[in-house]
Amino acid sequence: MAEAAKKPNMKIVREPSKKQVPLRLSPKLYNAIAQWAEDDFRSVNGQIEYLLSECVRQHRKNGKYVGEEIDKPLELDI
Repeated sequence: MAEAAKKPNMKIVREPSKKQVPLRLSPKLYNAIAQWAEDDFRSVNGQIEYLLSECVRQHRKNGKYVGEEIDKPLELDI
């Protein structure tokens, strides 16, 4: 940072506090998450982060994932 003070045109680049992860979702899954997010007064990104955080918390708590059938394909009737 002392270097930046010597050179006024030098910009300080900060690491983002959160990692950015590109994510591809089917339209049905996206719409379901978007509706759920709206119901919970969250953004879609916030809802995905919340769901992932809950899965990790549950896994740390008892070594299991939230659902026993988590690896089965999701079937949505929308």
